[in-house]
Amino acid sequence: MKRIALVIGLLVSLNLLHAAPPNFLVILADDLGYSDLGCYGGEIATPHLDALAQGGLRFTQGYSTARCWPSRAAIMTGFYAQQVRRDVVPGVPSGGGNRGIRPGWAPLVTEFLRPAGYRNHHVGKWHIDGRPLGNGFDHSFEIGTGQNNFFKAPGNTDDERPLTQTPDYYVTVSTADHSIKYLREHAEKFPGLPFFQYLCFTAPHFPLHAPAADIAKYRDTYAPGWNAIAEARYARQKKMNLVSHALPAMERDVGPPYAFPADIAKLGPGEIDRPVPWTELTPTQREFQATKMAIHAAMVDRMDQEIGRVIAQLKAMGAYENTLILFASDNGASAEIMVRGDGHDPAAPMGSAKTYLCLGPGWSSASNTPFRRHKTWVHEGGIATPFIAHWPVGIKARGELRRTPVHLIDVVPTVLELAGVTKPAAIKGHAVPPSPARSLVPAFARDAAVPHDYIWWEHEGNRALRRGDWKLVALKDAPWELYDLAVDRGETNNLAAARPDKVRELAALWQKHTEETRVLALTDPAPAAPEAAAKKGKKKAE
Repeated sequence: MKRIALVIGLLVSLNLLHAAPPNFLVILADDLGYSDLGCYGGEIATPHLDALAQGGLRFTQGYSTARCWPSRAAIMTGFYAQQVRRDVVPGVPSGGGNRGIRPGWAPLVTEFLRPAGYRNHHVGKWHIDGRPLGNGFDHSFEIGTGQNNFFKAPGNTDDERPLTQTPDYYVTVSTADHSIKYLREHAEKFPGLPFFQYLCFTAPHFPLHAPAADIAKYRDTYAPGWNAIAEARYARQKKMNLVSHALPAMERDVGPPYAFPADIAKLGPGEIDRPVPWTELTPTQREFQATKMAIHAAMVDRMDQEIGRVIAQLKAMGAYENTLILFASDNGASAEIMVRGDGHDPAAPMGSAKTYLCLGPGWSSASNTPFRRHKTWVHEGGIATPFIAHWPVGIKARGELRRTPVHLIDVVPTVLELAGVTKPAAIKGHAVPPSPARSLVPAFARDAAVPHDYIWWEHEGNRALRRGDWKLVALKDAPWELYDLAVDRGETNNLAAARPDKVRELAALWQKHTEETRVLALTDPAPAAPEAAAKKGKKKAE
């Protein structure tokens, strides 16, 4: 009886009894740093996302997978990417990685929502196997694989029809345009049905491209340099009570995860591939680097402006109050430096269509404040994401923090629980295995734990496991490190030598999960041989 009363109390607190099923708007940024938003300590103007945080919840310990395509598999299936063959599985020679084909028992969440009456829209970056319209979506604006120019429309499609280039085209604006287009159609033609919209901006992923007027807003903001910006962000985070650990020093010897020395040379004397102290940079380097961060800020600013337009549409159609909005990033800010697409013209204005710039490790370190490392690594800087939840009807808390660790995999069970949908026991003749994901619903009502047994990571040989406040983490081919995240999320005090017992315990758990993942990844063989799938797939994009 006590358990029944507790469940009823939770439902009442979430206002779920006798309520219409909620709509869902899942917004994913691309390569956004933990502290890039104003509500997470940043200086970039993000008033619309800040308002969602003020009217809802901020999770302080949200996690991604450290890379774009594994995170997209996780957020849409509720499984770790390796479990569904969407990232390389240790010990499996083929069938994983960016071109892996999901098992039949791992459909996207949209396949479960559609029979329950939901209309589903995909908007933006895809990076999942198959096509959106063949995976439970009713509409799809798809940004082509490898968005190498934010000002070019070719390669982007609306319901698989190519877009036409216009003089003022900018992909972040176009992304919001299509989000609004699909929402308006929903309001006009399907007003009695709920919707699920998966809104995936490519901002602020490289290349650093933004409208000149947006860049001008931040022209002088970053002249003080990445050390001063990181310290200012950290001070605001402390004041917001987001963090309690010390700010780790920038790792001046850690550069991009992949070396492209020829590309560094193409970018000229202003580029530098290490986060050395700002005072050691030449005047040319300081000006170049400050401008790069101004462009990054402009991209985040513009994304927030476009999210504001989408929110205005939700309000106009009367859907805002009963729409659960979740916002996160697919990984931390990127230290990568490369030149792709049409190349880089050093004579063109920085941030314009003829340039190809990347953030690099100095500003990536600042964007990931107060953590170490970057995208592709599974130290906190690569996997920590801002995570906002806003739902006026269902979340009564306003502006509160939630400190329980959560992961992108948790989106699927949250959506299914609130939609009143239960997964079947088997799909396409294969039993559906237990998911490692947990619903966020209990944390909506109060600062309750989302009870993961542990959270697991592996990407390109970098590996980690978190259980409670203990985190085991290692670089590729390097020994395990051990951190007590209760006091050291900055990962500066390696306790591996002092606590070999804890290292053995967590390492055994990591290995056990890895072996189970290997078995799972080999079930329900893909419908095409890996070689055929690789030839059919497009060139890998970051």
